[in-house]
Amino acid sequence: MDMMFGKLDPALQLIILMASLSLVPFVVVSMTSFLRYMIVLSILKTALGTQQVPPAIVLVGMALVLTMYTMSPVFGEIYTKVNPIMQKNGSVVQIMGTASEPLKNFMMRQTRQSDVAFFIQMSHARPPQSAKDLTLWEVAPAFMISELRTAFEIGFIIFIPFIVIDLVVANILLALGMMMLSPTIISLPFKILIFVAVDGWSLIVNGLIQSFN
Repeated sequence: MDMMFGKLDPALQLIILMASLSLVPFVVVSMTSFLRYMIVLSILKTALGTQQVPPAIVLVGMALVLTMYTMSPVFGEIYTKVNPIMQKNGSVVQIMGTASEPLKNFMMRQTRQSDVAFFIQMSHARPPQSAKDLTLWEVAPAFMISELRTAFEIGFIIFIPFIVIDLVVANILLALGMMMLSPTIISLPFKILIFVAVDGWSLIVNGLIQSFN
């Protein structure tokens, strides 16, 4: 396939390259650390009970910045490997194949073996001899499933303290006979106060960054 694309007109190769660039948002969302960051931050927002604060665009921007920080070693490795090929006017397929290796290695470090085995079995492909024999499209779905599981596990742990605060406030209001007053209205300031007092944003961001292998 590499030889076939190498014989194509340079203009056609450029068109293929431009078309492949349209997949960059898909790659960032589904094949990087962005997935875990975005889910955990969204769960945190729900746990706090602040409906519109912070805005969704702020969470997306924060997840993107953290993704760039986490993925910078991977992107640096991709550039190091791809740059010599580009200087030699390598084909688009060769460049994409080389660039996918560091990304695949990153995903493999975060992915459970059982998830990879499941998708290999469902594809009815020959079992690989080693991790290097796995294709990007076999690793990507397993990575997404593993990331969803990990993100929801982290989200569950984050949710517990806020649920405890809600329960305490609800029981106090019930004991005082204020059944018509919404516990959410009373518990929200306390949740925000406690979250800020323990430097919650820093703790969660530090924990998320350190959760990647």
